[in-house]
Amino acid sequence: ASNENYFTTPFKWIIYYNTPSTVEQLIPIYFASLDILVDSDVTVVIMENEDTFTIKKIFKRHVNTSVIIEDIGNWTIENGFLNNRYEKVTETHIDSIAKVNYVLVQHLSDTVNATLWYSVRNTWGYKDNSSNWSGMIGELTRKEADIGGTALFLTSDRIRIIDYIAMTTPTRSKFIFREPKLSYVTDVFTLPFDGFVWASICGLFVAIAVVLLVVVKWEWKKQKFVEVKNESNESEIHNSWVEVVFITFGALCQQGSSSVPYSFPGRITLIFLYISFMFLYTSYSANIVALLQSSSNSIQTLQDILHSRLDVGVHDTVFNHFYFPNASEPVRKAIYFEKVAPPGQKPKFYSIEEGIRRMRKGLFAFHVETGPGYKLAKLFKRMKNVACKKSSICKYLILGLRQLQENGIQGREVGLIYTKKPQCLSRGRSFISVGLVDCYPAAVVLGGGLSAAVI
Repeated sequence: ASNENYFTTPFKWIIYYNTPSTVEQLIPIYFASLDILVDSDVTVVIMENEDTFTIKKIFKRHVNTSVIIEDIGNWTIENGFLNNRYEKVTETHIDSIAKVNYVLVQHLSDTVNATLWYSVRNTWGYKDNSSNWSGMIGELTRKEADIGGTALFLTSDRIRIIDYIAMTTPTRSKFIFREPKLSYVTDVFTLPFDGFVWASICGLFVAIAVVLLVVVKWEWKKQKFVEVKNESNESEIHNSWVEVVFITFGALCQQGSSSVPYSFPGRITLIFLYISFMFLYTSYSANIVALLQSSSNSIQTLQDILHSRLDVGVHDTVFNHFYFPNASEPVRKAIYFEKVAPPGQKPKFYSIEEGIRRMRKGLFAFHVETGPGYKLAKLFKRMKNVACKKSSICKYLILGLRQLQENGIQGREVGLIYTKKPQCLSRGRSFISVGLVDCYPAAVVLGGGLSAAVI
């Protein structure tokens, strides 16, 4: 096989061993005379037990040199393939920023051929009362580290002491909330028709009432000169504009009347009144049913959230505890002091699980990083940057990170850890029960009518 160049591209070899204890001794013996060069693809699979297999690659740098054994990883029935060079990232909704940049820094070390020593800190770094920096920035300023292994927000006080060398994480923090029902933000009982239709209905109401009043007055005036026999059992409409208004309003509400005109012009007017308002009532009722099942998309900005009836909570992270209380923008500042931490109340900082649970119940906006937030379930948008202390290796790290971005490795790793916004596939299909809030305007009208009747 070696003489026929079967160990070169595009041939692939998989060699299986079930005796792991002797593999390291057997490989140099059996493959020493073969030309397994760097363009070869020879994989050695070693059975450790019934559930675990070790995977190695073997090759030579030159002809007549020793065989190099490279440890690739392991395969298990429970976890699948695990690459020994790159740790498998799990629970991506927890500290997604750090996990993305951890993987990218590993790729960066391969690109610039560097060895990494990690130092773990519990915070990105903030200035204390003595103007000393804590956390990761503190190590960079004290030259205890050459590069920050996770991304940082770009702020004016940090720019003076560290270099931002690449934008690695397109992270966003947003207010995530379920769209509230339409009845929570507006009066749905006025929405079925627009203003011109409502004006036309009022005009029709007045016109028919005037015509009916004229006919009724004509009937009563006619009775003074001609004897009229009422053959129906219904009582006649009294010669009163109040009774005419009540009959017209009753027709608008789909209610009948015990009094009817006795003349043909009067009855034709009354029939036209009932038919007109019947079609209007049918259209109105159909629209009301649809609107009561609808959600509102009126909340689009921070200003809308501030003036909405939504409760607001914030993800309990170090940077949220720092940035929200120190916000200088008037709207963000008002959201914090009016919604998040009102005077005399405990600030509403929640774990991501608790915040998403409250958000699912409705009428709650949770400020969280979108990657982990979408994983479990507008409008600050920032690009987080990797920081480096001014040193001789910074330019090589910048070139390495740009190469990762150009090659698509950065986009791939971000896509693997950050979850995209889920699509709402059941919009309009699920049933929404009608609550007291939806019937509030109707209850007000009913209460007002009862009060007027008592008075």
